[in-house]
Amino acid sequence: MKKKFIVKHKYDFDRIIKGCNRKKNDIFIIYSEPNNLSYARYGISVGKKLGNAVYRNRKKRQIRSIIDNFEKDYIKRKDYIIILRDKGKNLEYQELNQKLKSLLIERKDQR
Repeated sequence: MKKKFIVKHKYDFDRIIKGCNRKKNDIFIIYSEPNNLSYARYGISVGKKLGNAVYRNRKKRQIRSIIDNFEKDYIKRKDYIIILRDKGKNLEYQELNQKLKSLLIERKDQR
């Protein structure tokens, strides 16, 4: 994922989360907000309670990979914050893929 597709700053995270357009399931919480860009941006958060830095970075890499593989299916011109919940701690890549994809594809239908 290129740097321009990533939400990095705390003030952007806060703005998107306060925008309160939220969708969730048992594994993920996804906040979204429209942006003025021609592409979507993604911020990923994995809490410290889920594991050490190595584990959290591994989960973030898996989520980025899922986004890269299915990016054409998601709504453009939006910022997304994706938060991994406690129940997603022990899931493998394929299960994370299925849960995240179903949640983001539903977001496209709701426009």
